[in-house]
Amino acid sequence: MVRALCGVVALDGPSGTGKTTAARRLATESNAGYLDTGAMYRVATLAVLRAGVDPTDADAVVEAVRRARMEVATDPAAPTARLDGEDVSAAIRTEEVNRAVSPVSAVAEVRELLVAEQRRVIREVLDSRGGIVVDGRDIGTVVTPDAPLKVFLTASADVRARRRTAQDAAEGREVSFEDVKASVERRDRLDSTRATSPLRAADDAVLLDTSELTVDEVTAKLSELADGRGLLGGEVAGMCR
Repeated sequence: MVRALCGVVALDGPSGTGKTTAARRLATESNAGYLDTGAMYRVATLAVLRAGVDPTDADAVVEAVRRARMEVATDPAAPTARLDGEDVSAAIRTEEVNRAVSPVSAVAEVRELLVAEQRRVIREVLDSRGGIVVDGRDIGTVVTPDAPLKVFLTASADVRARRRTAQDAAEGREVSFEDVKASVERRDRLDSTRATSPLRAADDAVLLDTSELTVDEVTAKLSELADGRGLLGGEVAGMCR
């Protein structure tokens, strides 16, 4: 019998730590919902780019994001993203979006809009499924500061760049390790130093270095942590008491 996840597991960390893959696996194994908040910021960034807006023009960025209809699915088996009704799951992973997502994400009003939507989605999933795994960069500190389990994933820049390079190659994108590492380090710097909701571990987060761990090992560790917090007590799959 599936041991259902009850409550919120908040996963934070920089790009390439494996949090998205592990979050999806944990959600699948525990019959929980899944929310990729990073995908929401990427959809917002794509909306900005398609509107022809300069990502550093805060007022224009906010207007473009307000006009956009953005949806991110919460099924871990099919985490699709839509912009104005169009499936943009592949389009939000391009290098153009990679370069622009940090300045768009740094706009305080954009974060306010998306955090409000993220909280709405989380409440909806908790009501319907009982549990959700949420990954991003400010989940434990801003989006769900009362989550019963917060984990901050880390890994060295070299390891993360290798993972990103392999992922891009597998998806048909031609990139060099050096370019990817530079992009990773730039994103780390921008996300960690922005004025609004900077990337950092919550004071009560469990730190997990994934540099030497496989995805299976990371998922197993997350499951162990959730079990230790009493979050895997559902006797019926997808239902919590």
